[in-house]
Amino acid sequence: MKYIRQTCSIILVLFCVSSLNAHEIRPGFLQIEQIDATTYHVYWKIPRMGDAIPKIYLQYPEGFEVTEAKRPNPIPGFVLYAYKMTSNEVLNGKVIGIDGLDKTLIDVLVNVNFLNGEKISFMLQPDHTSEVIPDKETLLNTIKTYLVLGIEHILLGIDHLLFVLALLLITPGFKKLVKTITAFTIAHSITLSMSALGFIGLPGPPVEAVIALSIVFLALEVLKYHKGEQSLTIKYPWIIAFSFGLLHGFGFAGALADIGLPQTTIPSALLFFNVGVELGQILFILIVLALISLLNLKKTWPVYLKKIPAYAIGSIASFWLIERVVGFWS
Repeated sequence: MKYIRQTCSIILVLFCVSSLNAHEIRPGFLQIEQIDATTYHVYWKIPRMGDAIPKIYLQYPEGFEVTEAKRPNPIPGFVLYAYKMTSNEVLNGKVIGIDGLDKTLIDVLVNVNFLNGEKISFMLQPDHTSEVIPDKETLLNTIKTYLVLGIEHILLGIDHLLFVLALLLITPGFKKLVKTITAFTIAHSITLSMSALGFIGLPGPPVEAVIALSIVFLALEVLKYHKGEQSLTIKYPWIIAFSFGLLHGFGFAGALADIGLPQTTIPSALLFFNVGVELGQILFILIVLALISLLNLKKTWPVYLKKIPAYAIGSIASFWLIERVVGFWS
């Protein structure tokens, strides 16, 4: 069973590494800020893969004049465009869309902030490329939007998935696994909620660096586990899962802060973003367990396979750690 876990994890690690460059499935962001009765600032962030920029273009509402406010600004993983949009007509009830979105895998979150404090959020997707801007936020729309965003965030959050994968590798037995994953879920739900509501907070870059460090730590624990050594982590993985889960919750909160919460349905948006994260996490765990079951047909595996996944996970996380620490001064 140990060898089966190792082979399964190799496949998943290779999948994760390949996913590091799969930028096209990152969500895009469209932010529209009302400045006065006739003027809006538009920020359009398109995900890119290297220097390649998807050929997707905003379709502005009829009756609005659009001018470029700033030159396109390349930022890590994205290109940011800024425009000024003016009209004597109201934005509510107008159609906004994205041409070419149906030829991609990109989802786009649209945030509209009005002068009166009203905030509206909705998703545009390859099979739904345009939307009528509603008069106000609805509960059903909030649930749909933030549930999808939560699922996407965890499935695209390769660092969080590698942490969960490492937990799986040192947690034999279904009961122990359930206890460990539950502890991780409770912990990051606490800090995600508290941080999103503004009760606590930590700066993003140090949090991301320590998240990478937590994966390096677990990779070392995986090596100990397969050497037959004992440690607090191996004996009681739920304690470590809970402790580091608190930190990972700040990472989830940072992503949610970038997205923003609709003013009129904050509790529902927060709840269903968290539910989406958990659903994505459960899906990942089920895929891991399914692969383990499929590989269970083979009883013996080469000894060298035992160490490869831990070194692979640790190497990737070490690269992230160095990159993120260096980023403090860049």
